[in-house]
Amino acid sequence: MTNNLKVQRAIKDISQEELAKQIGVSRQTINAMEKAKYVPSTVLALKIAKFFGVAVEEIFTLEETD
Repeated sequence: MTNNLKVQRAIKDISQEELAKQIGVSRQTINAMEKAKYVPSTVLALKIAKFFGVAVEEIFTLEETD
């Protein structure tokens, strides 16, 4: 799974720490997602999409190997 979380943060001009506080996770979780080392739960993915006001598919994309 790939994501454009870093791009979405840049558009809103918020830090990893700010995003983490808004959705109730640690900054390390946001960092791990951005580096594709952590795949979020469905609930977390939905919270992130809601925060940015976009569909989940606009942030997270399945790869052929997923």
